[in-house]
Amino acid sequence: MSKYKDKDSGVALVSFNAKWVSWAHTCVAYAAFLSALVVGMSLHFHKIVQNQYYGYPDEWFPSVSATIGDRYPERSFFMVFIAITSGPRFALVALWYLLTARPGRILPKFVAGMGLFRTLTCGGWTYVTSTDDHDWHDIFMISYLVATIPWTVGCLALSPPNAKAIKYRKYIATAFFATIIPMVYFFIQHKIHRVPGAYTTYSFFEWSLILYDVAFDAVTALDFDTFEIIVKDVNGLSKGLNSPRQSAPTLEKEKSRATAGILNARFSLSELFDTAANVYHGYVFWSMLTSMGILIWYFPLWHMGISGYEAFVMSTVSPLFLGIKSFRTLVVRNQRFFHLLSLAGILACKVTDPAYRLSVVGFAVFISCLSWAATLFSESAHEARLESRLIAWIAGLALSAAMKFAWRTNNPIWPIMNSDNGGHNDLGLGLAVVASLWFTRRAPLTGGTPSNANKNGSSILAALGVAGLIFGLHSLLSDTSTMILWVWEGYPVRGPLSAPHGWFTMASMTAGLLAGVYRPRLVSTWSVFGVGCIGAAILTLHGNWFGYYGALVVAFYLMAVSTPLLTAASQKSPVVTFGVGFLIYNIMVLFHVWVVAYAFVPGGPLVREHTDWIMITTMLLIGAGVFNLTSRNARSRSTPQSPSQDRRRKLYALALGAINVFFLATAYMRFPTNDYKPYHEDSRVMTAGIWTIHFSLDNDMWSSEYRMRDLIKELEIDVIGLLESDLQRIIMGNRDTTQILAEELGMYVDYGPGPNKHTWGAALLSKFPIVNSTHHLLPSPVGELAPAIHATLDMYGELVDIFVFHSGQEEDPEDRRLQAEYLSKLMGSSPRPSVLLSYLVTKPLKGNYNTYVSQTSGMHDVDPSDWDRWCEYILYKNLQRIGYARVSRSTITDTELQVAKFVIPKTDKEKEQIAAMNDDSDLRNHRAQENEIPEGWKFPTMFKGKGVRGHRYHVFNEPRYYKPL
Repeated sequence: MSKYKDKDSGVALVSFNAKWVSWAHTCVAYAAFLSALVVGMSLHFHKIVQNQYYGYPDEWFPSVSATIGDRYPERSFFMVFIAITSGPRFALVALWYLLTARPGRILPKFVAGMGLFRTLTCGGWTYVTSTDDHDWHDIFMISYLVATIPWTVGCLALSPPNAKAIKYRKYIATAFFATIIPMVYFFIQHKIHRVPGAYTTYSFFEWSLILYDVAFDAVTALDFDTFEIIVKDVNGLSKGLNSPRQSAPTLEKEKSRATAGILNARFSLSELFDTAANVYHGYVFWSMLTSMGILIWYFPLWHMGISGYEAFVMSTVSPLFLGIKSFRTLVVRNQRFFHLLSLAGILACKVTDPAYRLSVVGFAVFISCLSWAATLFSESAHEARLESRLIAWIAGLALSAAMKFAWRTNNPIWPIMNSDNGGHNDLGLGLAVVASLWFTRRAPLTGGTPSNANKNGSSILAALGVAGLIFGLHSLLSDTSTMILWVWEGYPVRGPLSAPHGWFTMASMTAGLLAGVYRPRLVSTWSVFGVGCIGAAILTLHGNWFGYYGALVVAFYLMAVSTPLLTAASQKSPVVTFGVGFLIYNIMVLFHVWVVAYAFVPGGPLVREHTDWIMITTMLLIGAGVFNLTSRNARSRSTPQSPSQDRRRKLYALALGAINVFFLATAYMRFPTNDYKPYHEDSRVMTAGIWTIHFSLDNDMWSSEYRMRDLIKELEIDVIGLLESDLQRIIMGNRDTTQILAEELGMYVDYGPGPNKHTWGAALLSKFPIVNSTHHLLPSPVGELAPAIHATLDMYGELVDIFVFHSGQEEDPEDRRLQAEYLSKLMGSSPRPSVLLSYLVTKPLKGNYNTYVSQTSGMHDVDPSDWDRWCEYILYKNLQRIGYARVSRSTITDTELQVAKFVIPKTDKEKEQIAAMNDDSDLRNHRAQENEIPEGWKFPTMFKGKGVRGHRYHVFNEPRYYKPL
């Protein structure tokens, strides 16, 4: 008998057990989906199993979206039942809150809020279908999926002590999240690889998610039978009292284990804000550090050699000045001022002059490194506070990588960004000021005098460890696509893709950081170091998925060892550990540049193409830090973990979880939905272009991807080769222009030889499917490596070869001769219609030109009469060339964009006519007037005359057209 009696003597008119709310929700929700499935399969089977690539019999089971959103009357069945579901759904959320609410606990309120939010977004994606509005359907859908994570974990954490309910929730939640992985895999097989039947398999997993999602909420029926809807709690469970169903404390431990104990802790809003502010402040540091290399690179790029501005790389050695006692005391006691001063780097976007902008960022990095070194040194007297600062610093790197993924490898607060190219510098600065003020609100624990609390270990070894760690984090983990492009080897795809597989890198980083926090002694051992070395070797020596497995090991290890290494460094003199550490880090950065820029720097040939040496040196430096840790651990005792320290760790684990959820949500939004159709499909026209993009920095030091996108789109280019496109290095910000262009323009992309291949880059973007591609490094015994891509594209059912190539520099004639012979034979080996999009460094009709355009290659110049060329050339064979144009670059790069149009032959007769025309130079080069050309063959008129935004047809002042068949 309950001790809670209704004080009113009135008689209840209606009384039923609350479990029927759960049953009503379950039955009606299943009825909504299953009725639509049955009706759809009965009336429109062939239509709802048809997708953009295949239909029956390759595909024989419909997806959820095709079933519920495309056809009448199944769509109506679904909407009627899902509307009825909303009533029990709101009641279910309310009852769950009443069941779990406790005085002073925030979690039940948060979970109830997520439940309401899920209900509303469910209405959004069901009533706004992908047919109605694809973008809003996706926004509601991803919001629903993201909210499902805290709802599921929260329900597990708040489960009443009911063993059966807890067991079912664990099993169903595990099945739900485990199903996502194969579902994404088969969607990639369908969307990117176009595997017949893959969408049907994907559909089964998608339907499984629906079943699991509803089933998870159905478990509430086992808990709600303690409620009787009058509403009266017959057992007093909602008051937090014991009931006959309450079992042993082992159930609470099981619940805690299921959620890692994170949601069982009681967090104040102040603590949550403290964690968010600290992580964001760490994000600002990494944003400034990763931006400086880009700004420095701008100057030698334009000078084609050492410019003098490279000296700004030494901005990071500012902790050396902490060796001055009075200055160290000043910085330690005035940390708020110095941290706020370091935010000048975000404000640098207001400076238009490149040299002054670099100066501002260099100053900001100088102050930022100084401030962080002083902060860590001053906090070293208190283990818990030091650990909190260090986790925030490293978690800031994870947030930076997540933000770069969301902005497709650009950072929205970098000084090369502005409101025109995707930057959010003003918002970023406002948040940074708030975060910095909150970060420094506590007084320092020391006044700037070194502590003698920990004499164990060596400062020099700690400095070496810091150098290797910071370099490894910066060069490999500041962008989740960097190591993916290390292992990229072309089509067909045999390895990870930057989106969505970049999350695997983020997940490994997260797991590594948490392992280092909770098991610092374990990750500091030589055995774990050996595993990290094996991962580095696999990453360096292998490609595709196997190479990426090594990358995941590296990501885990670098993040895991960061907290122990930096803890040891913070407890020593910052002059040595951070000052000398950053100095060695700078040497590593220059080493990192020298291996590819060996042709432009003194002593460069000594380290030419030795990324393996860089990796070995990095691991040896970290090994020195590990040696220091093992000697310290042998002579020191671990201190017990305090409750406040445990709570802080859980807060940072929660923050890392939020970063991962943000990453996954972005990955969902970035998943390709384009149809990849060429611009003039009806005319069977292919427009090809070649452009040297100058590492995506325009003449004024702004990121140029959006401007490039607009010009490529307006010129209606179907296939384009990009040169000087490898940006996955510290000096270029670890960026990838091809991600933005491919997603914005709806094109397939081959990045070309990766960053570990020591080239300046060659990439291919195509509206046509890339059937196969291979990467080549052409002979370069003296000068820089010459990259090439040989890709086979499916153009309107015909296989056409595209070659993208960047030859060596003018200073190395023997290199260019050997490269010309190699590429000529490579092009001649293909019997298919072919196009070369290239940078040849030769004059028309002279020298190596006659090797590229020869009987060996079988290639013809797009316009032999165009004498005003030196670098960019378009060659072709077995195709009908119909147009050629040269388009001015404005201020985007230092090189124009050259474009040519071709008609893809359809019949054997057309192929014979084209072969005959190509063999006759008079016919091949016979000009035509624009009015003789079909409308679908013409170049856009908007670039005639003065053009738009500084882009116009120049040299000829208009496109050239050639006589059609």
